[in-house]
Amino acid sequence: MVIQTHDLLELKEPSKQLITDSFIPDWVHDTLEDAPFVIVRRAPIKNGKVPVGVRGYTRSERFAAFISTDSITRQITPEQLSREKRWSEIGRNIYLKAIDSLNLVEEVLHACQLDWGPVGSVGFELASGLPAIHESSDLDIVIRWKEGLSVKTAQKIIDEFDKAPARIDPLVETPEGAFSLIEYSREVPSMMVRTKEGPNLVSSSFLKLI
Repeated sequence: MVIQTHDLLELKEPSKQLITDSFIPDWVHDTLEDAPFVIVRRAPIKNGKVPVGVRGYTRSERFAAFISTDSITRQITPEQLSREKRWSEIGRNIYLKAIDSLNLVEEVLHACQLDWGPVGSVGFELASGLPAIHESSDLDIVIRWKEGLSVKTAQKIIDEFDKAPARIDPLVETPEGAFSLIEYSREVPSMMVRTKEGPNLVSSSFLKLI
């Protein structure tokens, strides 16, 4: 099993599987009872312990912990959510801009032959079935780095994304870390790259070494 940042992991007996020295709030148990899913955080996996986060019912409810790999019953990747087009199964009675934007994202990135998937609140709801998206939610997505993803291509993607009803925040995942596609499209001399050891400000030329 290859576990990556943003993957959603379904747990058996989730409340008993969290590894932490911190007090576990009641809302964590309640959320995991409704949907036994955690999200892989961007941190190293050490001694079989996977860094994960628990999402609550509000933005302020986030809890960091670890789990052991043998507590995982199912793994769902962002790419799996996009391949299966799980957004077509959502039957919410409110208009969700983020969901309405997914078909456009799929069309644009398919044309560029890029692998991608929804993360954040959209990814969590699509995987778990627990309502997490609001009418004004942004659409967070990850795009897997592909050699030859030029600044010109990035600019075209961002121009197309600007036509979507929701604000789209695309993050490009590389073997060395993740960076903002919006920032990359602006041809900035340096960019903030999110790594498992923390954020690093690096020269944009680092992409040539990937």
